[in-house]
Amino acid sequence: MDQKAANTDLALRTRATRVIPGGMWGHQNAARLPKGYPQYFSRAEGCRTWDADGREYIDFICGWGPTILGYNDVDVEAAAADQRARGDAMNGPSERLVELAELLVETVPHADWAMFSKNGTDATTACVTIARAGTGRRKVLVARGAYHGAIPWCTPSVAGVTEEDRAHLIQYDYNDAASLEAAVDQAGNDLAAILVSAFKHDLGKEHALPTRAFATRARALADLTGAALIVDDVRAGFRLHMGGSWELVGVRPDLAAWSKAIANGYALAAVTGNDRFREAATKIFTTGSFWTAAVSMAAAVATIEKLKKTGGIDTMVAMGQRLRDGIDRQASRHGLAVRQSGPVQMPVILFDDDADRRLGNAFCLELLARGVYMHPTHTMFLCAAHTVADIDQTLAASDEALATVARL
Repeated sequence: MDQKAANTDLALRTRATRVIPGGMWGHQNAARLPKGYPQYFSRAEGCRTWDADGREYIDFICGWGPTILGYNDVDVEAAAADQRARGDAMNGPSERLVELAELLVETVPHADWAMFSKNGTDATTACVTIARAGTGRRKVLVARGAYHGAIPWCTPSVAGVTEEDRAHLIQYDYNDAASLEAAVDQAGNDLAAILVSAFKHDLGKEHALPTRAFATRARALADLTGAALIVDDVRAGFRLHMGGSWELVGVRPDLAAWSKAIANGYALAAVTGNDRFREAATKIFTTGSFWTAAVSMAAAVATIEKLKKTGGIDTMVAMGQRLRDGIDRQASRHGLAVRQSGPVQMPVILFDDDADRRLGNAFCLELLARGVYMHPTHTMFLCAAHTVADIDQTLAASDEALATVARL
């Protein structure tokens, strides 16, 4: 077999089944991609990706969220390359650690301090641990259906998870103040934290931004009980507001978890917090051999500075609105009931009367065949590299895809 044939998507999947349990784990399994999607990719640039078979796509997944400026952004890559030449995972951190922490404290209004890790689960877990250390309590309130990571206390899977792993979690309904109040009452004097997503982004369901009334009540209940208010900004951080997503509803958390886009694709996560929880953050033990690696921190500094300088969020909003308006017009013309929800720069597109995802899967597969990579149920992501030309090319493809779906 020649090397090119050995590296096609199908060949790579076949090889993987021999050496990886199930051939794959994580997003590409759990997020329910329909049959026909590529699993392996060869390169990426700007807002475009190429799969292992060389097919090009306008990408609206952006690496499942980490790419915010565009793949291989020239300024981020230059900063990363400069730091890589100096050193990455050394015996201790480089000056980038302090530089990045200072930049986050300068950028995020609620932040008096920052600490770093590698992925979103690290950050959400650290937030919960700091809240428990700071309050001396155990109970944590989480929204029904919310996703906060992939370890036993929060994973959506029950395999390998015991009841004890989640013994101190109490559920409430997002955007429902009465439900949240009932959960607070249930926790009693043992409430450590109220954990909220940046917005409601449950898989396969309509997304919803937090209402100002709900956010304000969550803040008030945390203050009343002495619990920590934690915002999980792992998915949305720096896509909705540079100061943190809940700045849009005028509410600032005590602690926030960040990851995904903060370093434009380099593995990095952060916890930001206020002075109330500074001492608690010094008492917990959380660490990793790669958590102070310098290259990702240099990339994060360059990413945040460029987002601020170029108005990256405004670009993503403009392109997202153009896409949403165009698909709305097309769906109406084709007689299809389509529900677009969530922030325009982080959309989900669902069809009415489509419980089995037949229409959504068909739509996305038709797009895929026309060089557009979307997802039928998961939050999608625009990046600052999407241009008017990219959106218009996408809309040309979506018009044809919707016409096909309308004939089903």
